[in-house]
Amino acid sequence: MQERKVANSIRVGLISMEPIRVAGLASVFDHHPTIFITTGDLEGLLADIHLRYLILDVSGHVKWMEMQYMVRRIRPDIRQIVLGPPGDDEVIMRSITAGGRAYLDSSSGPFAVRMAVENVIQGSIWAPRRLLTIMIDRLLSQGTPAGSFIAPALSPRERQVLDLIMTAHSNREIATHLGIEERTVKAYVASLLRKTGSENRVSLSVQATQESFREQRAMQS
Repeated sequence: MQERKVANSIRVGLISMEPIRVAGLASVFDHHPTIFITTGDLEGLLADIHLRYLILDVSGHVKWMEMQYMVRRIRPDIRQIVLGPPGDDEVIMRSITAGGRAYLDSSSGPFAVRMAVENVIQGSIWAPRRLLTIMIDRLLSQGTPAGSFIAPALSPRERQVLDLIMTAHSNREIATHLGIEERTVKAYVASLLRKTGSENRVSLSVQATQESFREQRAMQS
């Protein structure tokens, strides 16, 4: 297993069927200030209890969706970044359902791969925004138990950040929009997750959307 040690670094596992692809994908993060790549066989990576992120280059794997489900079953705490074959929206949705937090066409360039991994580490899902909308609509249609979400007291800035999260903006986009540093946005996101008891940004968006619906109904009644 290959890796480089960096102080305060974030380890990301990498699996690919092709050695050349492994070298190419690993090189994307050669000079990254915080991310370093750990390579090896899938069994070894999944056995590493400290690993939280995994790049799955499955473009040459016929049963790649089964591989995703296997990773999710064995290590549900691992966030998967999937590089797979070109697919329609439903294929990408299935990949996300199988545990993917990012889905990229296998022909994606270094910049896209780096951005996807960074966004997943920040707690986001890297996918076309139209798919995030579909995901939220599906989650809303499933419903949640009454009273499962209590609207917390949010500061004006937290409300601004929440509004932008609900429209699928990344931390970097939120920082640019509000004229603040990205690390400040991360602090606001962490505060929102803590206050609402949400596990991730999608869950936060769903809960906030449901609360907005309840408020609208209360005003109309």
